Amino acid sequence: MEAAREVRANVGAMEYPSGAAVERFRFGVALHIGGVLFGNIGSSGRLDFTCIGPAVNLAARLEKITGRLHRTIVASSAFADACACDWVDLGEFPIAGFSTAQRVHGLADETPPRA
Repeated sequence: MEAAREVRANVGAMEYPSGAAVERFRFGVALHIGGVLFGNIGSSGRLDFTCIGPAVNLAARLEKITGRLHRTIVASSAFADACACDWVDLGEFPIAGFSTAQRVHGLADETPPRA
């Protein structure tokens, strides 16, 4: 949680060269707790260190909806229950590969821009 807040603050503090016509750097972080399998996966010709499993899949899919929710940090219910922060319930969302919609939480200090 501390690392997610720190990166959000660091990106927010980035200064762009004066007069630069660059779009503000945007990113998303999804936090979840669960079991994973990790290690070198592949063949003798090509090994990659990776993590796999339902927990990884959920975190990756939650990260994809951060932009849709105009949030930089979101969390699953499992993470929000385990990490005492000022969470706001953002609702349930259908997640590809999961049979039921997943509840998503955001930080109260991060309000999305008004449309």
